[in-house]
Amino acid sequence: MRVFITGGSGLVGSAVVAELLGNGHAVVALARSDKSAATLEKAGAEPIRGDLTDIGTLRSAAGQSDGVIHLAFSNDFSSEATLTAGVAEESAALAALGEELVGSDRPLVTVSGTPYAEGRASTEADPFSTEGPVGGRANSVMAVLDLASRGVRSSAVRLPRTVHNEGKGGFAGMLAEIARGAGVAGYPGDGSQRWPAVHALDAAVLFRLALEQSPGGGVWHAVADEGDPVLDIVTVIGRRLGLPVAAVPAENFGPIGPIFATDQPSSSARTRESLGWKPEHPSLLQDLENLEP
Repeated sequence: MRVFITGGSGLVGSAVVAELLGNGHAVVALARSDKSAATLEKAGAEPIRGDLTDIGTLRSAAGQSDGVIHLAFSNDFSSEATLTAGVAEESAALAALGEELVGSDRPLVTVSGTPYAEGRASTEADPFSTEGPVGGRANSVMAVLDLASRGVRSSAVRLPRTVHNEGKGGFAGMLAEIARGAGVAGYPGDGSQRWPAVHALDAAVLFRLALEQSPGGGVWHAVADEGDPVLDIVTVIGRRLGLPVAAVPAENFGPIGPIFATDQPSSSARTRESLGWKPEHPSLLQDLENLEP
């Protein structure tokens, strides 16, 4: 396939680009900067300059592709306003991509997060959560899935709170960066809350499988580790960075503090059975051993 991808130079996107190219697909990737374009070109992809606000560019690239994978998001969690703006920007971009593919039976794979399920691990059957700081993204994803009734082979890969590679990435990576600045490896609550995780290289395989195999309306979980206690995560971070470990108020983590404090394990049993996905790379706790002091 000739695959158009947004967010192709990020932690997850770069792994997806490599996975697609390594399995015989051609990749055209949106690039927001000259640096991103050079990175994508070096990886073997064809860069197209633009960002999620360039609706004409998105529609043109999608129209000339055999399939689309959407990964780009502003990832500015500094305030409620920036989160709201990022959600609105993504929503408009996804609507444009979807409309371009209507009636084509071509795949459109988008990204979301694993949902919260009280007292248990969430599954692929659980509904998207429209609550919380980034809950608005769920409405955009559900709109994409609804396009299955209009001739788009749409699907969603739900990523856990931490997608990691070489000790970097996701919420665990954010905890490490916050710890560096604060001088303490902090965690909200009592640290017993569990976070699911996946290695970026394993997540990339699932995006390819969804592109190739998923029926319209499919929802998949890229979860390798069902749920590591946050205290275990922070303990490794503190040891690797040579910092003390301590509980701190959830407010210290800004607008996503409530998410940090929530127990949110997740399962990928149906995904593994249906698509034959088999995570093979290091777990989060193993990968955090790569953190540089």
